[in-house]
Amino acid sequence: MNGILNVLKPAGMTSFDVIGYMRKLTGQKKIGHAGTLDPSAVGVLPLCIGNATKALEFMINKDKVYRAELTLGISTDTQDSSGTVLSFHSVDVTENDIKKSIISFMGTIEQLPPMYSAIKIGGKKLYELARQGQTIERESRTIQIYNIDIIRIWDDSEVFESEGIPQEFAIKKVLLDIHCSKGTYIRTLCHDIGEKLGCGGHMSFLVRTRAGQYDLDNSLTIEEVAQLSETKSLEVHLLPVEKVFEEYDRIELNKEELFKYNNGVWLEVEKNKYKNTFYRVYNNNSFLGLGEVFEKGNTLYLKSKKFFK
Repeated sequence: MNGILNVLKPAGMTSFDVIGYMRKLTGQKKIGHAGTLDPSAVGVLPLCIGNATKALEFMINKDKVYRAELTLGISTDTQDSSGTVLSFHSVDVTENDIKKSIISFMGTIEQLPPMYSAIKIGGKKLYELARQGQTIERESRTIQIYNIDIIRIWDDSEVFESEGIPQEFAIKKVLLDIHCSKGTYIRTLCHDIGEKLGCGGHMSFLVRTRAGQYDLDNSLTIEEVAQLSETKSLEVHLLPVEKVFEEYDRIELNKEELFKYNNGVWLEVEKNKYKNTFYRVYNNNSFLGLGEVFEKGNTLYLKSKKFFK
C-alpha cells in the first residue's frame, strides 16, 4: 500500500495511537502522520503509507485550519479542558473587548510552547517534566495566524467551591475558526487571549477541519477505515502522493531525459520556460517525484529534490 489516507482522528486517541491501529489493520509498518493532534482533539489527520512517507517533510509545513471553543474565566494547567483548574474569575469584559483582543493575535506573532507538550528539551518531553511539577524555560516560536473568524460569543456560568462554599461564576464562551501556520498551539492561543483580557481562559474543545489540502469532507472515521479494510477496499481510498504537490506545475521527461534524471544528472532547461523553483516530474504521465529548478553559472538546470519511485 502506497498513498495518503485522510483519517478523522477521534477524541481519546493520540496521533501515534492512530498509526499503531493502522499498522495492525494493514500490516504496513511504514506509516507516518502529517501533524500531531492532542488526544482530546478530533479532526483531520493525514496518514502517509508506504513510499508516501517520503512526502511527510513537505506536508508538515502546510498550514492548518481549526474550529475551537474558547472558555473565558477559567485557566487550567494544560491550557485545555483536560487539565486542573488553576483560577476562575467572573468575566465582565464586553464583546467588543473580546473581539479586539482576538484580532490583535492575527499576523506574525511569538508564541511560547506550553509545558504540556511533546517538545523535547534535554532529551525529555515537556509534558513529562510538567507531570513532575517542573516548569522550565522555553524559547518562543514565530508563528503565523492568517485569519480568525469569530463565529459566536455567548454567556455561560460555572459553579466552583470557594473556601468550601459553592459559588456561581459568570463566564463567556467564544467559537472561533482559526487559519494558522504549522507549529501553532491553539490552546496556547486561547490561554493568551484570556490573559490579555485579564480574566484567564482555556480551550474547551478543538476540531482540526483542514491540514494542507486535506479536509473533513474527504476524511474517513476509524470505523469506516476498519470496514473498508475488512472488504479489502481500503486501498481504493488512498490518495496519490503527487496530490501533495498539486500546487506546482509539471514537467514531462522523454526517455533520454528520464535515464539521466534517474541517475542524478542535472538536466539543462530553457530559461524562458521554467520560472518556478519546484515542479512535479513525470514520464509517460507516471509521477516520478519533485524536481528542483536552479541556476548555476548562466544556465538553468533541473535536478531531483525527492524521488517517489
